[in-house]
Amino acid sequence: MTIKQSLALGLGALALAACQPATDSGDQGATTDSATQSAVSTNFTVDVSYHTLDNGLRVVLSEDHTVPTATVAVYYGVGFRNEPRGRTGFAHLFEHLMFQGSRNLPHGAFDRLIYGSGGVNNGSTRYDFTNYFEVVPSNALEAIIWAEADRMGQPNLDESQLDNQREVVRNEVFVNVINQPYGGWIWIDLPMVANENWHNAHNFYGDLTDLDAASLEDAQAFFDQFYAPNNAVIVVAGDIDKDETLGWIEQYFSYIEAGDPLPEIDTSEPRQEEEKFDYIEDNLANQPALAVGYHMPERGTPEYYAMILIDQLLVQGDDSRLTQSLVSEEGYASGVFGGINLLGNAFNYSGPMLWTVGLIHDSEFTVSEVMGTMDTTIEGIRTSPVTEAELERARTKLLSDFYGTVDTSTRFGLVDLLASFAMFDDDPSRINRITEGFEQVTPELVMSTAQEYLRPTNRTVLEVRLAGDDSQ
Repeated sequence: MTIKQSLALGLGALALAACQPATDSGDQGATTDSATQSAVSTNFTVDVSYHTLDNGLRVVLSEDHTVPTATVAVYYGVGFRNEPRGRTGFAHLFEHLMFQGSRNLPHGAFDRLIYGSGGVNNGSTRYDFTNYFEVVPSNALEAIIWAEADRMGQPNLDESQLDNQREVVRNEVFVNVINQPYGGWIWIDLPMVANENWHNAHNFYGDLTDLDAASLEDAQAFFDQFYAPNNAVIVVAGDIDKDETLGWIEQYFSYIEAGDPLPEIDTSEPRQEEEKFDYIEDNLANQPALAVGYHMPERGTPEYYAMILIDQLLVQGDDSRLTQSLVSEEGYASGVFGGINLLGNAFNYSGPMLWTVGLIHDSEFTVSEVMGTMDTTIEGIRTSPVTEAELERARTKLLSDFYGTVDTSTRFGLVDLLASFAMFDDDPSRINRITEGFEQVTPELVMSTAQEYLRPTNRTVLEVRLAGDDSQ
């Protein structure tokens, strides 16, 4: 349930479990129903059927019998960006509260139900959603669907649970940020400097004063506003019968009334026209660090797909240009890391995002030296077209990561993509057309995208300085 755990995921964590040759699903929907779709542009396809209940709950089902387990994921369209002013960290705090019991499953009973069946469960909070997921033997599926419906419709929210979980989250902040070398430097502090819109630029782990001020009334209002079926997607993937599973979902979720229309939140960012610099001093760090963030193109545009491949060319893998120049040639650091959406992947967000590069470098090198080499490397992709061979290698690396991390035991990556494409695009079958955008990227598009989005005036540089070091 911690935020920090996801930093190691990136695109490689998109485990496309349940990838299999296309089959005729034969789905018969009893609700408002989009046709079962199986359009593909690769040799793999994921079985997808998509439905909407009368209360607005979107349902995605994917049948695959290779492993006798089922993965259930419920995604709510509320994340860090939706937090009210003065209540930073509230989305994550509320994620914790939803584990504290419901009308028919008092505190601890939900976990006992999962673990007693031999399953696992967890949840997470991200920029644009909060999710809850379980993996159980397929013969326990009906009980889990009932339990998730009970949690959505009738959670137990009381003062003692709020106080308890507030302390849990406070401890997370101390363990993962305040008492951790480099803390939230690259995934909390950098976006706060780079973005202008408060919804993108506040401390989403939570200022301690805001966490302390959160009340039970705040929690109930947050639940009433965002935790409604018309703001949710449920995905069930694995060893299931789709008709039977859809029947259970209708049976257990249909009584929950749709919520009021969601408030419109403007999360847009102005075009950045000047380079930004900032620094933080870290008493716990033993080496300086550097993070650079560039504003991304809008999700789903041709430039967006080009930036995903630019990420492969510049950062991902030992053969990436920045790894070669900063690590192999100059020896500034032992590694370079980064990517698009460090708290998830390049697909599971909706709104402004940064492409980020970070490194922890040796103290003998100055920021100007490191930035000089980084600038020279990035300018190379802005001023000279990449070759067709380089671009093809980038596509191959991307798809190798994408398909090579298939996890048939959990299907976490699969359900994440299905839920994200349903929530943000109203099209979970997009998972089967995921390569189309990359196939359209040309060397010319890469260069024009780099010229606009990798310009120095579109970036923010954040240093981590050692406490008392005045040499930078």
